[in-house]
Amino acid sequence: MPSGSISSVVLGTSGVTFEDVIAVARGGAIVEISAEAIAAIESSRKFIDQYAAGGVPVYGVSTGFGALANRHINVEDRTQLQKSLIRSHAAGVGPAVEREVVRALMFLRLRTMASGRTGVRLAVAQIYAEFLNAGITPVVPEFGSLGCSGDLAPLSHCALATMGEGVVHDAHGVEIPALQAMQAAGIIAIELQAKEGLALINGTDGMLGMLIMACSDLAALCTVADITSAMSIEGLLGTDRVYAPDLHAPLRPQIGQTVSAANIYALLKNSKIVASHLENDSRVQDAYSLRCAPQVNGAVRDTVDYAATIAQRELASSIDNPVVLPDGRIESNGNFHGAPIGYVLDFLAIAAADLGSMSERRTDRALDQHRSAGLPPFLAHDPGVDSGLMIAQYTQAGLVSENKRLAVPASVDSIPSSAMQEDHVSMGWSAGRKLRKVVENLSRILAIELVTSARAIEFRVGLTPSPAAANVIQTLRTVVPGIGPDRWLSPELEAAVQLVNSGKIVDAAREVVRNLI
Repeated sequence: MPSGSISSVVLGTSGVTFEDVIAVARGGAIVEISAEAIAAIESSRKFIDQYAAGGVPVYGVSTGFGALANRHINVEDRTQLQKSLIRSHAAGVGPAVEREVVRALMFLRLRTMASGRTGVRLAVAQIYAEFLNAGITPVVPEFGSLGCSGDLAPLSHCALATMGEGVVHDAHGVEIPALQAMQAAGIIAIELQAKEGLALINGTDGMLGMLIMACSDLAALCTVADITSAMSIEGLLGTDRVYAPDLHAPLRPQIGQTVSAANIYALLKNSKIVASHLENDSRVQDAYSLRCAPQVNGAVRDTVDYAATIAQRELASSIDNPVVLPDGRIESNGNFHGAPIGYVLDFLAIAAADLGSMSERRTDRALDQHRSAGLPPFLAHDPGVDSGLMIAQYTQAGLVSENKRLAVPASVDSIPSSAMQEDHVSMGWSAGRKLRKVVENLSRILAIELVTSARAIEFRVGLTPSPAAANVIQTLRTVVPGIGPDRWLSPELEAAVQLVNSGKIVDAAREVVRNLI
């Protein structure tokens, strides 16, 4: 999805916006630390230095970690304690997660450092900014986080890289040793001191970054779904009456439903196809996949809005354990638990899977000559000789089926760890990983409906679609040809997916429907 146009982000003590996160994660925006944040970081560090020099047991400063929290660590061993923590916790396995996820994770951890609640030195915060600005991305394996005590393993792999250990992808995406990349960029490896290792890994940053990007992507895909729904309605000779404003907010004041109904109603405006059968249509009601599109599309919108609210609260949080309070106290807490994020990650997967399921039903209806209101079988140029879009629906159905499997919640599971000290975990990282796949699949599902509905409209010879649909089809035809004999279909479907993800489909519709949401 488009990454926006923000070129730089200045970190203060009060948090950042969704747009900031996406600009850094996807757009490569430069990160700066404000004077306010520098002062907060240096102020909290003074308290940590005092604790480190004293004899009072403080978790993560003078003690071990997790189930070893009762083990006292001598002063001369406390620097090694932090190094050992990062090395041992960088225990992920599997393929590397996406660059944008790692960049979001590092930026969000830096954001927490800037709040002045973690007790790290300024140099630690600065090296995270240097990594981001140099385009150096630590290699973070996919498996290793339980979403509790923070995203421990993923964050540890990032911290390990700043120590000059492990491997990274450089600005060109080449995997090289971390120290080599740092030397090329003029970055000096950090020597972690008291509490700093712990402060770098006790956060919900990985799952939060995935949630923010998913909210952004799904908000855009909800608009795409309104567009493809409207186009399917035209292609299947559906009515626009059920999307009239007086059938929605006054009768059922669901916000998302009202928005989607208004979108679809506006997208169908001035359609000669819709007008052609308004007076003589013997059908009393359209099928649910047409008639109830605003109810489903809108419910997904509402779910995204709720998830975004949770994400915004987390963006305003300072997640660390222990945390340095303004009066100098350092207190243990459980704010690293990922339950709030894990739940909404799962909720979004459920909603997105259902959105794709309804889209596939409209595609299948358009391809079935018994339910398509006169369209040729499978929208084939020469049915029998040609198979048309028959197997495109198979592909769409396969994606829908996979999304249904991925919609099974991760957050209902919990496997105790750390000798039962961490006896309930959120699995939020896992929820985020599968949601990313659901969103990716959804964009493909909607792209296939786009290709199908455009062809269905073009088969309504002699009737012109709405101006909005015509503009969308014109945009689609720049990369996907129209009706004709069977040809290699896969590249055309992939091109449609890229068009959906680029935002150009929404842009084309919005050229006609200016207030499209």
